[in-house]
Amino acid sequence: MKLSGGMEGAGTELVAAYVKRILASRVYDIASESPLQLAARLSARVQNTVYLKREDLQSVFSFKLRGAYNKVAHLSEAERQSGVVTASAGNHAQGLAAAAQKLGMRATIVMPETTPSIKVDSVRARGADVILVGDTFEQAYQHSLGLVEQSGAVYVHPYDDELTIAGQGTVGMEILQQHSKPLHAVFVPVGGGGLIAGVGAYIKYVRPEIKVIGVEAEDSACMQAALQVDERVTLSEIGLFPDGIAVAQAGEKTFEVARLCVDEVVTVSVDEICTAIKYAFEDTRVVAEPAGAAAVAGMKKYVAREGLQGENLVAILSGANVNFDRIKHIVERSETGESSEALLAVRIEEKPGSFLRLSQVLGGRNVTEFNYRFQGSNAAEVFLGVTLANGDGVLDREVALPKLLSKLTGEGFEVDDLSDNEMAKMHVRHMVGGRAAGVSDERLYRFQFPEKPRALLRFLEKLGREVNITLFHYRNNGAAYGRVLVGLQLLQGEWAHLLSRFGEIGYPFWEETHNPAYQKFLQ
Repeated sequence: MKLSGGMEGAGTELVAAYVKRILASRVYDIASESPLQLAARLSARVQNTVYLKREDLQSVFSFKLRGAYNKVAHLSEAERQSGVVTASAGNHAQGLAAAAQKLGMRATIVMPETTPSIKVDSVRARGADVILVGDTFEQAYQHSLGLVEQSGAVYVHPYDDELTIAGQGTVGMEILQQHSKPLHAVFVPVGGGGLIAGVGAYIKYVRPEIKVIGVEAEDSACMQAALQVDERVTLSEIGLFPDGIAVAQAGEKTFEVARLCVDEVVTVSVDEICTAIKYAFEDTRVVAEPAGAAAVAGMKKYVAREGLQGENLVAILSGANVNFDRIKHIVERSETGESSEALLAVRIEEKPGSFLRLSQVLGGRNVTEFNYRFQGSNAAEVFLGVTLANGDGVLDREVALPKLLSKLTGEGFEVDDLSDNEMAKMHVRHMVGGRAAGVSDERLYRFQFPEKPRALLRFLEKLGREVNITLFHYRNNGAAYGRVLVGLQLLQGEWAHLLSRFGEIGYPFWEETHNPAYQKFLQ
């Protein structure tokens, strides 16, 4: 057998030893064989047949149960009496807590303070003692080692242990048992490397023609960096969004296997991960955690890079432990992640009718965000979100975005593309507005728009030129109705006439001029 790294002899013996451990693993005392589910909608999107390995369906909602239980199940009676300790960002902690509970052992888990509360609560619910220390896994890890020295407990490493790796390797064993037909590649999320080491060892030993491709977040790609220089490296900083794979250094044992069995590692952005969560949800109706959906993101990126079509692909959906309050952020970032939305700064003339003209130039495109506040100058800056897909839903960002920018500039608008501007996406979009100097007799109204194309255009056309728009805030939030806040100055006529015009528009509205939030922060 010739492995991915082109090594034979000792390398083959190492991988064979792991395969023996995988076959002898005791994971099924507590874990289940997770389904390999055809993802029909995702397959259609990427023009390949995609299967999702549903490790999110384990009792602790991640694959980590396998390795943790396999480790503690092999401990001696004396070791079990001493109890176990580990450091974990969450999923390994839940797995070890469940394993210790089943075997009647004491478990102490050290977790970073940044760990989602859903994971912390789950660990405590399984009877383990939880200690929160530091912002990263490395800080929690160092604290856990001190506890082992003090107590004499057994340390159960979340990934850098032969038995843990073997337990995770049963995922690869199941994939090959469930899919005996040709398979181009298996995509595996990578943190410290326990899952990809186990899965890679089994797949490359049994069916070496299948590619094993790791997927890491761009800002915590320790395995990719290690494979590039053929030695482990420590990242000076790591991102924490996909907390389950936020690791600064690959494990010593996991890297030893990965350098033999991993074909390559693909890195993905936060936006790409959020888009993958959306795609996985469409097929499974499960909200995967960021680390859990990373393999889907990497698969999509790999397919686009290689121009792959008609192949069988597997992505491991490794977990679904996500805090509910993160979902809003995931949804918002998924729009730019799938390149369906452009964020633009557009300069328009500061005069009545300018909004209407801009809306007319955009035509049938769906406006997803429209933020503006009067600044008292001759020009106004509008923060604009707009869909790039045409009326049939067909999207080619490389064609659609330049075409949109060209159309706007051709009509005399100054435009800056903010679609890849991290500060604009995270902060500025929520800060457009504030108080406006020189605005008198302003009234504030809140509208409920039907969430469909041309709703904004219809509103502006019906509003007419008798009013000056001094404030406009709108963001598509995925509901059936869009919520819009509008500031108006009456240039001519009576307010009563304008209110009757509102009735003609037919959108529900409420006056908010006397709302204390408006009076304190916007008026």
